[in-house]
Amino acid sequence: MRIYLAGPEVFLADVEALAAAKRGLCAAHGLTGVFPLDPPPQAPDAAWPDWLRISQANEAHIRSCDALIANLTPFRGPSADVGTVYELGFMRALGRPVFGYTHVARRFGARSLAALGPAARRRADGAWEDAEGMAVEEFDRHDNLMLEGGIVASGGRFEVEAVPPDRRWHDLTAFTRCVAEAARVLGASA
Repeated sequence: MRIYLAGPEVFLADVEALAAAKRGLCAAHGLTGVFPLDPPPQAPDAAWPDWLRISQANEAHIRSCDALIANLTPFRGPSADVGTVYELGFMRALGRPVFGYTHVARRFGARSLAALGPAARRRADGAWEDAEGMAVEEFDRHDNLMLEGGIVASGGRFEVEAVPPDRRWHDLTAFTRCVAEAARVLGASA
């Protein structure tokens, strides 16, 4: 069983070492971890610009996998990496199980309010809004409700492991729990 390993780790300087560690944990559970930087199952058109080749290669990876595990740790703001979120939704639309984890325990609403700072204001009904009058989502979730909703509805699991900032992108505790659960759901055997 093949598992697509989505997350912003592709931007790390030591990405290959982390990818190898994640693939190793997958293999220990009878799964094949597929990292976004792996060679795609079919080569995208060489005439396309780099950004389009990367996009199409990752979609080909996702189509070739049985499930997805997404690192939804907030990235460059209060929410998860938008590319990772796209990949999670893409896999969910294919009807396959998705799993996710975060290394930040603070909830999305609180992170959003902190990012807005003094621009946040209370409405007459008590809800928070931004300077443009848009309500701040407050469902006591770890990110946008569609992410956790899609994970739960697919039969997957969302894991939280509060990790100090200096280990945020390298800790594999929550990832390992997702791998074990994916192996159980997919019926993989080590």
